[in-house]
Amino acid sequence: MSPLPLSGLTVVAIEQAVAAPFATLRLADAGARVIKIERPEGDFARGYDSVAKGQSSYFVWLNRGKETVVLDLASDEGKAELTRLLDGADVLVQNLRRGALARLGFGFDRLAADWPRLVTCSITGYGEDGPMADRKAYDLLIQAESGLCSITGGPQEPARVGISMVDIATGATAHAAILEALIRRGVTGRGASISVSMFDVMADWLTVPLLQHEGGKSPQRIGMAHPSIAPYGVFTTGDGRQILISVQSDREWRKLAEVFLARPDLGRDPRFATNVARVANRAETDAAVAAGFARMTEAQAIEALQAADVALASVNDMAALSRHPHLRRLTVDTAAGPVSYPAPGAVFTDETRSYGPVPALGDA
Repeated sequence: MSPLPLSGLTVVAIEQAVAAPFATLRLADAGARVIKIERPEGDFARGYDSVAKGQSSYFVWLNRGKETVVLDLASDEGKAELTRLLDGADVLVQNLRRGALARLGFGFDRLAADWPRLVTCSITGYGEDGPMADRKAYDLLIQAESGLCSITGGPQEPARVGISMVDIATGATAHAAILEALIRRGVTGRGASISVSMFDVMADWLTVPLLQHEGGKSPQRIGMAHPSIAPYGVFTTGDGRQILISVQSDREWRKLAEVFLARPDLGRDPRFATNVARVANRAETDAAVAAGFARMTEAQAIEALQAADVALASVNDMAALSRHPHLRRLTVDTAAGPVSYPAPGAVFTDETRSYGPVPALGDA
């Protein structure tokens, strides 16, 4: 078997919670040796819940395949051990509060001078400078501060996205930036100092609703419907099941009208013929589609939608995901026994990956 892409790479991770561990998880999955430095009390994500055989679901998900080392970085012994680890490292990932690493004696200038090939990635809430740089930041705080909550939920009130969206987006951004820096190092021999701000990441992801607002069409919360496309939402079948459909083009609308609704005239009706018109007349558009769904059972509706080549999805919950026929799983070893959960999305067809165990505290 050929080696994994990052075999031979060593990553030192001064990390906790979700964002940085997500980035280093992806590096570990690709074969890097990830040495996770934990406080004597451990990564506080170890205590988020106890649902994975008495262990935290967050920690079990995000820390497979890593080693952990317990260090008190405020002590001389801890600083000396960190120095030794950095001597053999290719990447340093850290999500301490802004300036904390410098106060420990490992500022960016020293890192660049003493370890010029080191790729350093620092994850913070608001970056290294700016008016809010010293604020504490966690996922939901950034969801609120960035305005993400304002476009999430139903008409009555804003809502949290149901997963740690900001943390995961930030970790994925950091992972991509680290890989870019490693590619550059392969060409130039130079390391890098990367700063990833949770707020910046979410602002970037919110570009479309921001531009819509600045263009005079500020998005409104409309639950499980799309603010810019119609019909794109949830409809109820005659037997009480919910199906979400997405019509992406005027051609698809005409086919939906003809095949699913048996109303080809709606495809040409100027109130519905274009997406702009359908959004402007969303209530009438949705009412026409809802009438079609009400005449069918779930099975009949799915069959008819597929005949019309219209994209659809069942409105599932976690119970349905748990037994979903399309769900790919992996099983990892933990101190409390094996735990099964979803496999990573990327599949390399020419290699078979195995995934390391979830470490107990101090399990190097």
